[in-house]
Amino acid sequence: MRPHWPALLLAAAGAAAVLWAIRPLPDPALAPLLLLTMAIGGAFVLLDYGFTGGFRDFLAERDGRALGAAFVVPAVATLVVLPVGVLAEGYGRYVAPVGPSLLVGAALFGVGMMLANGCGSGALAAAGQGSRRMWVALPFFCLGGVLGSLALPTALRLPGIEVDLAAWFGPWGGLIVTEALLLAFAAAVLRGTRPPAGRLRAGAVIGALAAAVFLVSGLPWGITMGLTLWGAQAITAVAPVLDGTEFWSEPGMAAMLDGPLLAMHGSLGDVGLLLGALGAAAATGRLRHGVPLGLRPAAGAAVGGLLLGIGARLSFGCNVGAFLGGISSGSLHGFAWFVAVLPGCWVGLRLRPAFGLSGVAQPVASLSAQS
Repeated sequence: MRPHWPALLLAAAGAAAVLWAIRPLPDPALAPLLLLTMAIGGAFVLLDYGFTGGFRDFLAERDGRALGAAFVVPAVATLVVLPVGVLAEGYGRYVAPVGPSLLVGAALFGVGMMLANGCGSGALAAAGQGSRRMWVALPFFCLGGVLGSLALPTALRLPGIEVDLAAWFGPWGGLIVTEALLLAFAAAVLRGTRPPAGRLRAGAVIGALAAAVFLVSGLPWGITMGLTLWGAQAITAVAPVLDGTEFWSEPGMAAMLDGPLLAMHGSLGDVGLLLGALGAAAATGRLRHGVPLGLRPAAGAAVGGLLLGIGARLSFGCNVGAFLGGISSGSLHGFAWFVAVLPGCWVGLRLRPAFGLSGVAQPVASLSAQS
């Protein structure tokens, strides 16, 4: 567990470079946001936390303990996000419709999560640890996000229903209903078993850090729109083919596409997550750059990354933006996303052998086992 000094220096130099790059930008939230997301990246590594393993355990081993414990993350974040997002000026929430776009997108995301062996946060944290698999998956994740953005406007024209629990029951009633639904979902997943205390503590830490990100940035923590922007700006640098599309012609998206990459909170947060995971892994001897990756698993990572990106854009996020961000905002779409992602995970588990991966997961509770 000795430190890997070159990687540790790289993480420190990267953080310093990003802080220097954002120094001229007028947004005062950028520096604290970077530091908070670096703390989250470090927490994912040091606490061995990840979402993907819980889905695998639940579907392949009928063990709901890790997945059930994951509900503590939005349970903690909701205590801050929902009431502050409703009552305080300058704060917003993620409220989205439940319709074909979300249901299909979440299912695609579930397939991708099983093939890539990670979700949005897990992919970034594992990439920070040096996972070769995730360095294959991430570029395809970004490309998939762009493809999903092109399909999203058409998908949103299909019928859907938007349910904002805070609008229905008020901020405090909405908070109570949201926490009650979280408890019911957790009980259904756990089926009488007791979640590991360590997973609950780790989830509470991640939830508290997510709440802190919300207080600093004004919106719930999100990951996948930042990755989509990475892909969109890379494509635009080669050929300006996105300017006339419906999604990227919207004024806010157009400004994001033309603006500094690190000015967008999600993009900066993704960089912070990577750097924090790199620093924590380097300091504690948890780098994974030496783990080999065969051709078939690499193909699985590429296909999985593409599906993750498409699915995330169609379903308004991932385990962080849709599940955590939606639920903590009091939006029913966060719960619907969780239900819809399960069939996709089931399909993805059965496709894994085609990519040289085990179709029947052994108990996976740690991020290192996912990367």
